[in-house]
Amino acid sequence: MKGMWVVVVLLFVVIAVLGYLLIVTPAPNTGTVATTTGTGNSADIDTPGTTPLNSRVVVDAPRSGAAVFKTFTVTGKAPGPWYFEASFPVQVRDVNNAVVGRGLATALSDWMTTEDVAFKADITVDSYTGPATLVLMRDNPSGLPENDDSVSIPITIQ
Repeated sequence: MKGMWVVVVLLFVVIAVLGYLLIVTPAPNTGTVATTTGTGNSADIDTPGTTPLNSRVVVDAPRSGAAVFKTFTVTGKAPGPWYFEASFPVQVRDVNNAVVGRGLATALSDWMTTEDVAFKADITVDSYTGPATLVLMRDNPSGLPENDDSVSIPITIQ
């Protein structure tokens, strides 16, 4: 009878130790796409071997180095996770990196996808002419720096 109690106590200790290890050991990173439930907002997790989101942003107009008027339209495609609530911000910055114009790019179709989605943005530049940079920014409502991303294109404001 005494031997049976020793076995029961040893099993209890083994189970307790295994339970403790299960709780304190972190889960492995699987490198999959994470989705925030309820909002439809998804964000890619950067893992080695994956294509960064900003490399998938394509600007059809204006082309790099193009001369544009103070009011112009930006068109192209961006991956769904670049958007939040079907839009993302666009800025025009002067040679000193000051914001001289801005607009909001809006999705032209369903943005709640990981696929590329066409967008259009109407931009208005304040009283500035000369070399500038068009900056398309991933919408980041979380404010977390690891979710920041952008694409920059040189242009000239006429």
